[in-house]
Amino acid sequence: MKMTGAEIIIECLIEEGVDTIFGYPGGQVIPLYDAIYKNRGRIRHILTAHEQGASHAADGYARSTGKVGVCIATSGPGATNLVTGLATAYMDSVPMVAITGNVPLPLLGRDSFQEVDIRGITLTVTKHNYIVKDISELADTIREAFRIAREGRPGPVLIDIPKDIQVGEYEYESCPVSVPAPVSDRLHERDVEAAVALIKASERPMCYIGGGVIRSDAAAELREFLDMIDAAAGSSLMGLGAVDSSSERFTGMIGMHGTRLSNISINRCDLLIVIGARFSDRVISKSSTFAKQARIIQIDVDPAEFNKNIISSVHVVADVKIALRAIMDKLGTRLEHREWMELISEDRRRFPVKVSSDAARPKEILEALDKVFPKDGYVTTEVGQHQMWAAQFLHSREPHHFLTSGGLGTMGYGTGAAIGTQVSHPDKRVINIAGDGSFRMNANELATIARYRLPVMILLMNNHALGMVRQRQTLFYEGHYSETTLDTPLDWVKLAEAYGVKGMRLMPEDDPEEVFRKAVELGEAVVIEAILPTDDKVYPMVAPGASISDMIGYEELDETNR
Repeated sequence: MKMTGAEIIIECLIEEGVDTIFGYPGGQVIPLYDAIYKNRGRIRHILTAHEQGASHAADGYARSTGKVGVCIATSGPGATNLVTGLATAYMDSVPMVAITGNVPLPLLGRDSFQEVDIRGITLTVTKHNYIVKDISELADTIREAFRIAREGRPGPVLIDIPKDIQVGEYEYESCPVSVPAPVSDRLHERDVEAAVALIKASERPMCYIGGGVIRSDAAAELREFLDMIDAAAGSSLMGLGAVDSSSERFTGMIGMHGTRLSNISINRCDLLIVIGARFSDRVISKSSTFAKQARIIQIDVDPAEFNKNIISSVHVVADVKIALRAIMDKLGTRLEHREWMELISEDRRRFPVKVSSDAARPKEILEALDKVFPKDGYVTTEVGQHQMWAAQFLHSREPHHFLTSGGLGTMGYGTGAAIGTQVSHPDKRVINIAGDGSFRMNANELATIARYRLPVMILLMNNHALGMVRQRQTLFYEGHYSETTLDTPLDWVKLAEAYGVKGMRLMPEDDPEEVFRKAVELGEAVVIEAILPTDDKVYPMVAPGASISDMIGYEELDETNR
């Protein structure tokens, strides 16, 4: 059947199982939006306030569902507005397909109105990208883009489609979707055997888990593996939710703002098993002192991560789910490390998460939220102090339920991600934990929340500062608060109400549990502004370049406790 290029795009999206797309129209995607209009009963479009919001919404949709998120933008500034969202998804291995329009083929390379080389611009922040110059290749390009976005280590793919390709006609034939199998062809028996030998020889095994566990839906296998080898596990920020944070085996986050329990356990273990995690600088800090007493096994679907920042003894290349199953099958028997686990239990009591007197209110607020917020709800965050407080004080029970920008650290991410999550889970509660610095970057997406009557909750932790930067200025720059005080007279409650969203204010004297209970019971969108002292800090903290065992906030501990 002959169809226009725009109609072929829609048919291919539906073919790939896409039910929702996020975007913003413009001149070079008018044909595509006309096709969306004609197919509005078959596929849903969410109009965001800005293209960056669309990219973050597609990201949130993907992270919370495990499916490929899709966003659309026009050429020029529309396309460039997607770049931050693409980079965010790329750094955190999120499957996305971004479709951009471009000027007609004869106008390419002529500095035409709203023309940019978006393929060139996004080469370093996409897993792959295309410009379609022949309509006969359009359908296959879209299918290949989805396959690449999903397979192996997931990531974003961009397809740039000139306007004349969208209006041209070509024969369309439907094609069954080929769902990529988990990567196992590079799993070598010798690597599994080497890993098993190290595990059997270990007396103090420790696991460091990352987002790869969640991406491969391997949480069940991970829990079984921890029980089988009788080990504890710490997590990167991206790995939160892979293990229930109330589990006796979970030691908390590792690294700069991790727990002292995790950090000292890393440097005490004799075997570190790294599962679906990269050795980020925020985790390892001073590389020469990281896990210095341990042999290291690294399990990852992407061999590019091996020996990049830390040298490993054994590499296992495969999807995490497949690798863990293969190792357990080869191990065959359960191990016991009673003394090691007892030491970890003792250290858990000795080293609770440190909360200084000037950070008691954030802890109180988030622990109150944790009591009231539905246990099957979804949490997104912006980036900053509030992000770390959320990671420290909210219980992470399930994978895909804590969504945050880890690799790129994108301020303004959380609101769009909350929109994408809420759209894909209409019967669940979604809350975005925000700081005033991050939230102001994409507060315009309140218009999207109001337009679609999405019951998104936003907890705005307002300290009237760029808190994380200010904290560093306090600790390392002699209190030189250069451009980090946000004293603009802005009434966030009135702003929310101007968009048609309920606004509430949580003052220092208010009971946060009572306020949150009212907000949850509303069952509609609400912005809750929580007023915090400007100089509240996130502790513990590892200073840049220090060992992860040297944590600011524990200076008062005597040497016997170290």
